[in-house]
Amino acid sequence: MILKRGSRLLRWKPTHPAYSNELREHALQIYIFKMSVVDQPLILGENLSLEPFPQQPPDASSSTILIVGGGVTGLINAWVLLDRGYHVTVVSKEWASFTDQQRLTSQIAGALWEFPPAVCGQHTDILSLKKSKHWCMVAYDIWAAIASNPSLAALAGVQMRASNFFFPCPIEDLPAQHHKMEEIANSGVHGFSRSAESIHKHGIDSRYGAVDAYEHLAPVIDTDRCMEWLMLLVQSKGAKFHTETITGDLFSQEQVLLSRFAADVILNCTGLSALSLAGDRTCYPLRGALIRVVNDGTDFPKVESSLAITADAAQDNEIVFIVPRNDNILLIGGVAQPGRWDLDLTLESPEIKRMRTRAEAFLPSLKHARLDPEYPIAQGLRPAREKNIRVERELRTRTMDLHGEPSQEASRIIHDYGHGGSGWSLSFGCAADVANLVEDVLHNLPASRMKVREKVAVENTRLATVSEQRFKGGPIRARL
Repeated sequence: MILKRGSRLLRWKPTHPAYSNELREHALQIYIFKMSVVDQPLILGENLSLEPFPQQPPDASSSTILIVGGGVTGLINAWVLLDRGYHVTVVSKEWASFTDQQRLTSQIAGALWEFPPAVCGQHTDILSLKKSKHWCMVAYDIWAAIASNPSLAALAGVQMRASNFFFPCPIEDLPAQHHKMEEIANSGVHGFSRSAESIHKHGIDSRYGAVDAYEHLAPVIDTDRCMEWLMLLVQSKGAKFHTETITGDLFSQEQVLLSRFAADVILNCTGLSALSLAGDRTCYPLRGALIRVVNDGTDFPKVESSLAITADAAQDNEIVFIVPRNDNILLIGGVAQPGRWDLDLTLESPEIKRMRTRAEAFLPSLKHARLDPEYPIAQGLRPAREKNIRVERELRTRTMDLHGEPSQEASRIIHDYGHGGSGWSLSFGCAADVANLVEDVLHNLPASRMKVREKVAVENTRLATVSEQRFKGGPIRARL
């Protein structure tokens, strides 16, 4: 039996009285099968393509996915779904811009890949953290593959650089950080090493108190360049872009949006706007800011590696975050202010002055740094959430009247938001889970809360005989 990915042909509702026992049995077998296999991993070159056309071209029967949100999360999801044979429409109130005006949050981001919890220290939900450790490694492998091709890396603005983390005491004295270091060392990242020599190697002032350190290679993304590249890539693969501000709860206008855009599924990638669009009152802004300085080797030795002290290890619980954005710009941070909506920070703001003073005390050579004349300070609102990242289907249902009997109809909305400062680090991993949720929606499987899926080995799985007789083709296989 072959289930074509993205096809409308399998969109039956097994609870409808008009369906025969045979179809209900078939739907049940699909449900059992889906619950017992590990979903297909996302692998560049196998089910994700860098070509300017979809890996699996859609046809007239292919489903349409409406993505709300044009940031990195929306664009990466569009890429993954296009390569799986879906039609994709992306709706956004604004797109990446490249002027001195306020830019998208995706462009403001430091965009240094980090193993969670990230430097800002806001990742606290156990389930979200556990899933994020998987999501980030999916993204790591794909960003690293892009960076390994020099011409592609230049187009996409992705580089692999040494990422250094410093501590004011032996890491063993910080149990959470020690556990994180061991996880990183065993995660599959490249170039991991632990040595206090990094402190002297990078010119860190000994008076700042750093006594231990480790490093590994990590993707660093030039967000302006990469957002432009992503927009062109998904458009070349067939995505349609539509500029519009959608307001109000998506659930209350779901049927209208599905009809207007001839869509089968709605994907919410709106970040902080999920506060209203998902009716999620646990969303909140985590204001951040970065100083941009010229890093061309003229005023101070060029910084080639990222240098950081996490919030829980830093003096006064304030972050040191120094990242070479591209060949000529160095980012200095950082600030993490929960609940602050205003974007009114300037170079004279007290927290920005403290941020620069802190960075210069840590790395004294920065005292001679010149500000980027075109864009000296970047600020934005990280889309945070009390339970951190949400990658799950809409759990609210509608009561429908079917032949005089009430019936619950599942929503066709999927959510992917709440990434805080980790949108780039988790992007592809979250998108892989979203693609599997899309299939669940199209097969009318019941929605469930986000959870860690258990791995069950299944090979040459064969559905019930009734299903094989009804559809042509061989058995479904789960490749683990």
